[in-house]
Amino acid sequence: MKKIFLMIALAVFLISFVNSEVSYCCEKTIPRDDGLGGAWCQNAPEEQCDSNFRKVPTSCEATSYCKKGTCYDSQEGTCEPNTPQKDCEDSGGVWEEGEPDELPQCQLGCCLIGDEAAFVTQTRCKRLSSLYGLETNFKTNIQSEIQCIASATPDVKGACVFEKEFEKTCLFLTKKECLDLEISSQTEVDFHEDYLCSAESLGTNCGPTEETTCVEGRDEIYFIDSCGNLANIYDATKIKNKNYWSKVVGKEESCGFGNQNGNANSANCGNCDYYLGSTCKVKSSGDANPRYGENICKDLNCVYEGKKYKHGETWCADSEGIDETLPGSRSFRLVCYNGEVSIEPCADFRQEVCLESDIDGFKTSACRVNRWQDCYSRENKKDCENTDQRDCEWIQTGWNGPAPLIKSGGACLPLYAPGFDFWAEEGDANSLCSMGTVSCTVVFEEKILGGTKCIKNCECLSVSWKNNMQRVCNSIGDCGDTKNYLGFSGYN
Repeated sequence: MKKIFLMIALAVFLISFVNSEVSYCCEKTIPRDDGLGGAWCQNAPEEQCDSNFRKVPTSCEATSYCKKGTCYDSQEGTCEPNTPQKDCEDSGGVWEEGEPDELPQCQLGCCLIGDEAAFVTQTRCKRLSSLYGLETNFKTNIQSEIQCIASATPDVKGACVFEKEFEKTCLFLTKKECLDLEISSQTEVDFHEDYLCSAESLGTNCGPTEETTCVEGRDEIYFIDSCGNLANIYDATKIKNKNYWSKVVGKEESCGFGNQNGNANSANCGNCDYYLGSTCKVKSSGDANPRYGENICKDLNCVYEGKKYKHGETWCADSEGIDETLPGSRSFRLVCYNGEVSIEPCADFRQEVCLESDIDGFKTSACRVNRWQDCYSRENKKDCENTDQRDCEWIQTGWNGPAPLIKSGGACLPLYAPGFDFWAEEGDANSLCSMGTVSCTVVFEEKILGGTKCIKNCECLSVSWKNNMQRVCNSIGDCGDTKNYLGFSGYN
């Protein structure tokens, strides 16, 4: 029996040896009618080799003409590995022995094209840039495709999905933060731009809640999901809206956008706006009760002396009928900020004045330097009232008599009378006030039938003359017969 089995095994071996065919490396195979064949560097029976090309009874890997290397396309900037030399040259490429990472022209870098990025060769980057009509921006210092992708629009936010403790979870991060997480934790992540972690389509363990929060540096109130991530702006009507919990909704598309009072004290909408007078704060006494959460759009506007002022408005203090040029008076600027009114004094002695303007119902004011110093030297109305250079006014006195400040029947005086320390012995009060001293000698003659008649400087007897001279005196500063801003008369 052993001899029979041995003879059968020998017969099978001889049959398989006779039927085996020698495999050739065909530089090119014969084209066929069915469209097959005509391939380069194929291991095949000899009869399938094209007689116009080389053939060797060995594997193609062992031949020189079919040895595989890298084919570089100098126009497109692409590098194809494991390409036969002949195949590469026929396609117009440049063949190099070795792998792509061994060739300088095949070194990869980060190509930034608008808001997109590709990890390609420098030549390929130039080609892509020219196709889009953009300047070439090739970064050789970025040596990883992950870093390259992160460098394009790195600040866009979305859902960063990954597995943690055998559970699919999520963080709401920027693209860069998400890809940095992948590198640092060596965890595979999926970034979904403009998606919230609570989106059902992502299948994470994060879901909607009724909780809200304030975010430092932002005005609005935000929902937060069950993982503690930010969601969209608080809108009580969207608490169960799956779409609202799936994708990011911008401020402009959220509830109450552009509301005149910035949704201050709204129980249902958290689209606060600092510039319209509201911002996210924890609810306090006197505020409306939010329908969900503990945060409210806090009203930042003010009420002062029965009048309402908008957040950010500034105005000059109301003097309540008191002449602001009287001794002891001073300008004050008031500011409404975060619901509180603060008082800011302008410089003392009226060296600054508060000026106020109104732009579409919004008050603005400022303490500005009082430019009175060169009024007294002006000799005509036009020069005196040049508001670009000084704060003066021209008073027509109607008198040409001897007086330091009166010229051509008029005087150039400070529009806002300055103040000074008139009580100090070594101060400038005496020298300044002396400029307003006027002497007028009125001459009378006796009538034949008795009585007198004014014949010279008669105008000095009129009430208007006295009032004009008093005005000149008071406009210099804290001079003359007057009362202080509290209504008390002066003395000495």
